[in-house]
Amino acid sequence: MRIIIRDTYSEGSVWAAHYIADRIREKAARTSEPFVLGLPTGSTPIATYDELARMVAAGEISFKNVISFNMDEYVGLPESHPESYHSFMFKNLFSRIDEPRENIHILNGNAPDLQAECRAYERAIEEAGGIDLFLGGIGEDGHIAFNEPFSSIYSRTRVVTLTDDTIRVNSRFFGGDESLVPRQALSVGVATVLSAKEVVILAFGPKKARAIRDAVEGGVSHTNTVSALQLHQFGTIVMDELAAGELKVNSYNYFKAVEAAENR
Repeated sequence: MRIIIRDTYSEGSVWAAHYIADRIREKAARTSEPFVLGLPTGSTPIATYDELARMVAAGEISFKNVISFNMDEYVGLPESHPESYHSFMFKNLFSRIDEPRENIHILNGNAPDLQAECRAYERAIEEAGGIDLFLGGIGEDGHIAFNEPFSSIYSRTRVVTLTDDTIRVNSRFFGGDESLVPRQALSVGVATVLSAKEVVILAFGPKKARAIRDAVEGGVSHTNTVSALQLHQFGTIVMDELAAGELKVNSYNYFKAVEAAENR
């Protein structure tokens, strides 16, 4: 597992955006096949999306040959709802970049057959050639996408029931009213994420520090689904100093030294 520690949320977000852009350019230089990108929602990736949008506007990168798959969507929330993940993605990224509309994939939480929708999503990822890079965030309890604690590391895209903690945290997007937060969602599974050729996880702020400590220094556990990243050959966690706050001093120093050596 590779760990990138930056001083601030802004610096970590910019690092992630430039890393994604570099990966898109690298693939474009060797093949005409599209770059397949997995994307998260939530407050964590907003600054990364801002930087990617800036880079597109400046002509530094293009998403014309990118296919994207989002991690999740609420069940039963209209796509037009301001807190649906469809709305979130178009507001924060898709309306600001040049990715073709037909290349954008987001789970349909209003599909008449939710199980069929999940199976079709997995097929679409496979037909696109698999995901080149999956970007993600983590919850305060260490979950990735909506893979709550005790989700199997072999899980695939499916209907999930949200925990009380997730509903409480997400209620901030619904005016603080927990009763307005949907109780279910469609989510890619842990195995869906781990099947990507590369995974980059963003973690910022002190509320993520314990989850980061357990994911990095603890064992692989279904109580902390991001810990499964330990099993990935090319897994990276980008964090700020606050999120790194509960790492052991020796661990922190090791990761800093490794990155310094790589940049020489």
